[in-house]
Amino acid sequence: MIRCLSPAPLFLLALAAWAQQPSIRNARVESHSAASGLEAAFHQAANGRAAPVWIGYAVPIVKGDRSTCCSGWPHVCSLESKSGDDSVSIASSSAPVNLEGPDHLVVLYRVENGSAGKIRTFTPECTLDAGGLPFIWLTDVKPAESVAMLSGMAKANSDETSARHRGNSAIAALALHAEPSVDSALGQLAAAGNPEWQRKHAIFWMGEARGHSGYEMLSRIVREDPSDRIREHAVFALTQSKEPAAINDVIRVARDDQSARVRSQALFWLAQRAAAKTAASAIQDAITNDPETEVKKKAVFALSQMRDGEGVPILIRVARENRNAEVRKQAVFWLGQSKDPRALAFIEDVLKR
Repeated sequence: MIRCLSPAPLFLLALAAWAQQPSIRNARVESHSAASGLEAAFHQAANGRAAPVWIGYAVPIVKGDRSTCCSGWPHVCSLESKSGDDSVSIASSSAPVNLEGPDHLVVLYRVENGSAGKIRTFTPECTLDAGGLPFIWLTDVKPAESVAMLSGMAKANSDETSARHRGNSAIAALALHAEPSVDSALGQLAAAGNPEWQRKHAIFWMGEARGHSGYEMLSRIVREDPSDRIREHAVFALTQSKEPAAINDVIRVARDDQSARVRSQALFWLAQRAAAKTAASAIQDAITNDPETEVKKKAVFALSQMRDGEGVPILIRVARENRNAEVRKQAVFWLGQSKDPRALAFIEDVLKR
């Protein structure tokens, strides 16, 4: 028995493919399939063109509020604007909010003389103005092939500003792919021996976009990486993670890391990101038990940075009772910078004495 396929599923598939492509203005748009391989399709589209061209495609995006567009409303993004940025831009709060978030990421490359310069990312609700340049839209792109191509672009070891900007943009773009191979790619980019700027950018996106797998990579970095500056940056990345266990790792760093600077930075980020009771407990522990006076002083500063004046009562107690004169002096100084009535009352009481 021969069954006829209903046109409805075909229509829905076509509609889904169309929805991934943003609205494009001021451009001559061509469409090509990348079913036989992304890099081959990319180079075929780029080669033989003397003038610049934009090449783009869509891939599934990681879950969450990931809308990326230009500031203002309506969202018309000028790709050729001199003030345009090739990094990820968060949509304006004045724009309508999609409750479910976007399901695809638009990845764009500005290609000139056969090689990619700028890399930009948007989500499909943005309207793109190509500034009169040709615009080639690639269909049938496999996400893993996109990750591989972007990883190759990110690994350029040049310290030239343009190369670093392109590398950072490539890392940000690949990190937002809903594709398992991203985690391995970021791990390779963050590995020892790579340029520090590259490592730091990969580490940031582990915390920002990669969920539990990103947290696990960061947890290993803060335990094992020999570079103080890399561990310090990984602490910041942990504070960007939504994994509940991430804060526990930051507390462990604040208590146990071999570097006083890294311990101090962990205390600062706890004050910024952790729940009040959690932050206060870890910071007080450092004031009492850290072997370095400089870390104790940074812990006092961290108390002054806690939201809504939650560190003020502890600062007052430190100023009154701590045995270390340098620490007491630091507590009094930061209380003096506060506009909190409790701090002002304490300072007045000290002056009266």
